[in-house]
Amino acid sequence: MLYLDETRTREALAYRPLIDALARMFAGGCVMPVRHHHGVAVPGEEEATLLLMPAWVPGAYMGLKMVSVFPGNGKRGLPAVAGTYLLSDGRTGELLAILDGGELTARRTAAASALAGRYLVRPGAMTMVMVGAGRLAAHLVAAHASEHAITDVSIWARDPRKAEETARTIELPGVRVHVARDLEAAVREADIVSAATLSTAPLIQGAWLKPGAHVDLVGAFKRDMRETDDAAVAASTIFVDTREGVLGEGGDILQAITSGAIDRSAIAADLADLVTTRHAGRRDDAEITLFKSVGAALEDLAAAILAYETAKG
Repeated sequence: MLYLDETRTREALAYRPLIDALARMFAGGCVMPVRHHHGVAVPGEEEATLLLMPAWVPGAYMGLKMVSVFPGNGKRGLPAVAGTYLLSDGRTGELLAILDGGELTARRTAAASALAGRYLVRPGAMTMVMVGAGRLAAHLVAAHASEHAITDVSIWARDPRKAEETARTIELPGVRVHVARDLEAAVREADIVSAATLSTAPLIQGAWLKPGAHVDLVGAFKRDMRETDDAAVAASTIFVDTREGVLGEGGDILQAITSGAIDRSAIAADLADLVTTRHAGRRDDAEITLFKSVGAALEDLAAAILAYETAKG
């Protein structure tokens, strides 16, 4: 059995191979039961979340991720997301590997956004704004940069000090990374607007989005969370990682449906539709596209298989 700690998990999950692995898994063959989603009380703090996410490819691999999200960890200087992944043989049930769930989650989440971006980001996109400065921020920047010739990235966070800290950690050849003091100005200039926050109120306004922009929404994984206003959702062609997941938990989409800004039919396609070419993706350079993800167990399984097979050689 292999044990892949945070460092070994990171080393085994380079972005290009990981994005390709996700594409293959979304194309079919994975069984993915509904995940368990539990609220966990934390006295005196915001409620935490416990997720249990199983998936398997019959006769090949079986996996289970246990991940927790503790919003109050930011005040402790700890990551909000932590977890463990168990990968087993799909024929015998034998445990093959234990992987760092936090690193696996961060990298597969960013890779899913980049996979969507293959089909949805406007050709020639060069500028990106990252809304949020948590653990996912650097991963999202790196994943999108692996797919597009990005030259300018601005980082915005409610706390400018955190934005500065995150900006210092990102070193990509040919990419200027700096702090955005004015979110509206940064969004108006950006070809890619990515957000990974725990916000419960809109941060990104539809009026700010330029023609051809791509909006990548990674936070807002609960019904009461959102990162965009109704105008941003209504102005966009909407894509999701999985319809079932987003219609169950994706706050940006669910709140826009509730308000009447859109209806369920506004979801144009999911990642399976894109990778199998059932939907062609972006139609033209002026279209505003929006990708909303809440995470799917097949993404974890694809990442765990890649990490295991890479590490064992």
